[in-house]
Amino acid sequence: MRSRIANEVLQFRVLLRSVPSLTVVFFTVSVVVMNLLANKSISLPVNWLALDCGIIVSWVAFLSMDMLTRRFGPKAATEIAITAAVVNLLFCGFLFAASKIPGIWAESMSSDAPDAVGNALDATFGGTWYVLLGSTLAFVVSAFVNNFLNFFLRKFCKNAPQGFKSYIFRSYISTAVGQFTDNLVFAFSVSYFFFGWSPLQCVVCALTGMIAELLCEVVFSRLGYSVCIRWERDNVGKEYLDLLGEAKK
Repeated sequence: MRSRIANEVLQFRVLLRSVPSLTVVFFTVSVVVMNLLANKSISLPVNWLALDCGIIVSWVAFLSMDMLTRRFGPKAATEIAITAAVVNLLFCGFLFAASKIPGIWAESMSSDAPDAVGNALDATFGGTWYVLLGSTLAFVVSAFVNNFLNFFLRKFCKNAPQGFKSYIFRSYISTAVGQFTDNLVFAFSVSYFFFGWSPLQCVVCALTGMIAELLCEVVFSRLGYSVCIRWERDNVGKEYLDLLGEAKK
């Protein structure tokens, strides 16, 4: 048991060295930012539809996971996702501490009600436990669903498993299901109980959010595929892949 844990720790350390740092940065920042932007709802003309501004960047995380799954496998992609979620929790702690420090926000200095603006900003950046818990739960569950579904769909692409058609087939389906899972888990664990959303709003929000984020994936799928091809050409992650190969022997 101890040797197995040591081996997992070794694989994780090598993984962190093997994944391109810029990819990890974009991935992690997208997770942090989408949780902040989730505090702002989007005004829509119909009362049964609810969306938040987190959809602006949430697709970056799913595009990154599809790329990581293709090159490093679903386990590695999920481990990077959990790492990003932990980093998000850490920075949420920093923001919470900052919200409790007495002071004046720059925006409040140009307002007629500086205290109200300052309190609103403190509440936004300080966050609430149930939003943070719900968003973290939703992201981790959806990451697992997205990554392993993407990997599973590879069996249906036997003719050209590494081609662009295979990439978009796997990515579009896994992203749609993963995004729907993310939105639905958050909606029912947070919005339904704490914000008073109806079950219809929860489901419709999950569906519409999925569609909006999937469209972003479609737009940038060629970029994601090109990066994957470059990784393969440059043998990015070879140390980690070789280590996995040795572990399977």
